Amino acid sequence: MIKINLLLVRETRQKETVKQQFTILLLFLATTVVIMGGIQWYLVLRINAAKLSITKAENEIQQLKAKIGQIDNIKKLQADVRKKLEVLKQLRAGKSGPVKRLAALSDAVPDKVWLTKYSENADALSIGGIAYTEELIADFMRNLETSRQFHQVELLVSEQMDLSGVKVKRFDLTCKLGAPRKEEPKPGQPPT
Repeated sequence: MIKINLLLVRETRQKETVKQQFTILLLFLATTVVIMGGIQWYLVLRINAAKLSITKAENEIQQLKAKIGQIDNIKKLQADVRKKLEVLKQLRAGKSGPVKRLAALSDAVPDKVWLTKYSENADALSIGGIAYTEELIADFMRNLETSRQFHQVELLVSEQMDLSGVKVKRFDLTCKLGAPRKEEPKPGQPPT
């Protein structure tokens, strides 16, 4: 009878099975390392892309801040120009004001009245002069009141003095410049 030793076949099969399992384990580990490396590489690429996007956004923010600064400077310059134009407008309006005012004053002065003092302070005017009579001073004050350049005319001083042997009246008066403002009627009052 022939005897067959099957133990060697079993050991050989076990060794081959162990080799196959070891090979499968190594392939599994290699595949896992490759997959993990791929995921790592993908995440690093995404992080770098995000950092690049953040850097671009920060650069754009800096550029926009610079543009905003320029716009603010332009707005300040515009405000300065507007103020200067307003001052020029006021100067142009004020340029003809004194001429009109002096013309109205000249028209208001009656014969035999001489002005010796003229002083403006903001919207107040102080006038001094000499007249032959008090009636001439009163006429002068009425003429100023009827003018559109003066209002609230008040006589401060009227005194007699001797000028080269002639008795005359020296006077000082004040008034407000510009047309009188109409006051708003209070509720329940008829307009004046």
